Formats: sequence, C-alpha cells, structure tokens
Amino acid sequence: MVAIPSETVRSDAPRAACAAAERLRTELAALGVRADVHAGYGVALVSVWRELLVWTDGTVYRWWTGHLSPKTRRRLYTAYGVDNPAAAARCVAHRREELQQAHTSSEPIAEQMS
Repeated sequence: MVAIPSETVRSDAPRAACAAAERLRTELAALGVRADVHAGYGVALVSVWRELLVWTDGTVYRWWTGHLSPKTRRRLYTAYGVDNPAAAARCVAHRREELQQAHTSSEPIAEQMS
C-alpha cells in the first residue's frame, strides 16, 4: 500500500456538500417546507419528512421516489444537479405532499407543527 500525503487528498467535497444542502434547505423554506441539514463524511443530508431524506455529495441531490423497480425490486431515486436548487426544492416539496397524504401525523406531532 502506498501512503498518500494528506495535502494530496484534501478536497472541498465536504464543504460543497454542506453548501448545496443549505441552498436546498433555503429554497425549501421559501416554499414553506421546514428541513434540517446534517453533514459529515463528505455528504450532507436534508431531512424533510418521514421517508424523505435528500442527500448530496455537492454535485447532485438524490432522494427515493417511493417506487421500486418492477424488474429488480430495488428503490428508484430521483437525482437533480445542485446547480438548480429551486427546481429540486419544488420536486422535493411535491414528494413531501405525497408523503403527507399517505402518512398523516399523529395528533401530538400535528399540534407541534401548527
């Protein structure tokens, strides 16, 4: 195994991922959607709703569509480039609406969100 000096492998990926996640969170807030950002290990996660977690590596946003592939039965994901967080936020907000209709909040949680 060859040791690589840490200066060689230094990357802006963690900062890019966090910045992209924050831009998405800001766009979601403009649409009235609350979200939390969590970053680490070169990726950032935007927690939006039950079963809706968007993650980014600083180049794309990804989240589960809620569907499985008919052939492989694997989850199908949506991906958007981070260059247009407003468009990604609109799609995430739409997915959140679908999930809200499918999974209504319990009374105590609904009261907190009001």
